[in-house]
Amino acid sequence: MRVVIAGGHGKIALRLERLLAARGDEPIGLIRNPAQEAGLREAGARAVVCDLEGAGVEEVASHLRGAGAVVFAAGAGPGSGAARKDTVDRAASVLLADAAERAGVARFVQISAIGAGAAPRAGADDVWAAYIRAKGDAEDDLRARDLAWTILRPGGLTDSPGTGRVNLAEGGTLRGMVTRDDVAAVIAGLLDTPGTSGRTLDLVQGDVPVEEAVRAAAS
Repeated sequence: MRVVIAGGHGKIALRLERLLAARGDEPIGLIRNPAQEAGLREAGARAVVCDLEGAGVEEVASHLRGAGAVVFAAGAGPGSGAARKDTVDRAASVLLADAAERAGVARFVQISAIGAGAAPRAGADDVWAAYIRAKGDAEDDLRARDLAWTILRPGGLTDSPGTGRVNLAEGGTLRGMVTRDDVAAVIAGLLDTPGTSGRTLDLVQGDVPVEEAVRAAAS
């Protein structure tokens, strides 16, 4: 399966690309900086330069045609201000979903964050509040579409080695940390499991093997 990943040079995206390439899929990463192409090649992915903050819907759709799935893994990242939380974490997701509809790609996995859609915690700074608001608005936009969407809300992210064991559940009650390795493994599983469409899933470290957790989320 060809899988197009927005934010293709991100820490989760590179891990996902390696997993997909290793199992014979065709990962394509959308990046805005041509200097990142070598990193994607090393991960086994094809890089496409496409700045989601400046591209139009038809340009993005042209990169999605023929794909079996799209993953939104882009983010403004640490050090960015409130304005870019909106232009990347919300608007770029909306643009990618528009393009997926135009290109006829139904399967759409969106990486969000635990806490998205809720009021920011007391004392949160303006940038964090903008981030949570942007993620929540992106989720709301996706839920309103006729796409086979799954929203994944990881907890706090770490670069520790993956454990292969997670807690994956609907309901919005989970809190905790999770490795980026395990987030990537869960996304790979979600892409294979259309029964998770229409679900908003929280993800933290846990005791359930990834494959079993994904199967349970589809039941």
